[in-house]
Amino acid sequence: MVVFDVTGENEHVDRLFHALSDATRRDILHRSVEGRLSVSRLAEDYPMSFAAVQKHVAVLERAGLVVKERRGREQLVRTEPDALHRARAALDRIEGLWRGRVDRMTLLITEGPRDPGEVEDETEASGT
Repeated sequence: MVVFDVTGENEHVDRLFHALSDATRRDILHRSVEGRLSVSRLAEDYPMSFAAVQKHVAVLERAGLVVKERRGREQLVRTEPDALHRARAALDRIEGLWRGRVDRMTLLITEGPRDPGEVEDETEASGT
């Protein structure tokens, strides 16, 4: 449960990972990294309607992962690299938290049991 999110970053990260949770959207993202593609060109390769592909592109666009540009009658899709960097940064923060926890568990295992008074003092100092 997120108690307080002043920056709104959690909502943005939620949109990023929601967009990345679908295989078709990941494929669209992958293909658009290689260069700008029209939505109609993208739609040719999927066993779904053009409208369904448009919806997938819209989810990616809301997450900031792609940008649509109009060229004449075509809408071109291109990947937005900064969004990928933000997704990576979010994963790096989560990884850092887990690595810290694993390091503390390893330390507890290698040092053996402590005096219960020490653990209580540390708990009070950390506020947990």
